[in-house]
Amino acid sequence: MSEETWLAQAIDLATANVADGGGPFGAVIVRDGAVVATGQNRVTRNLDPTAHAEVMAIRTACTALATFELTGCVLYTSCEPCPLCLSASLWARLDRVVYAADRDDAARGGFDDRAFYELFDRPRSEWSMAIANVRPPDATAPFDAWLAHEQRTAY
Repeated sequence: MSEETWLAQAIDLATANVADGGGPFGAVIVRDGAVVATGQNRVTRNLDPTAHAEVMAIRTACTALATFELTGCVLYTSCEPCPLCLSASLWARLDRVVYAADRDDAARGGFDDRAFYELFDRPRSEWSMAIANVRPPDATAPFDAWLAHEQRTAY
């Protein structure tokens, strides 16, 4: 199947989600020419700000494939991934991300992620949300335990 076919499926998922009261985003993960998982935006339905279509598809694909990494898979999404979804795609080790609408289309629809893209370019001291590094004496204890654990699964 062509990229346009997979993108059409992602767009159909997004459009159907709007009719069901969800956000206008859909995603499809494909490996070896077959759908592994799909996702629709579930932010308002699940009361979960991380339940973006791409994240939902990544979660479902990882469960379906019994792995935490999606090497060999391609994510087709109805819209350019926001910073959250792009980060999730990188952590999932997807081979490729292909999107239809872009961030300007999303902004026109009321989903303007520009503030997040621009935020990462500014010093944290200028962010609207305070971020503080507080280092108790045992701050590195989890990493020390991780490094000492011989059966750890690297990722």
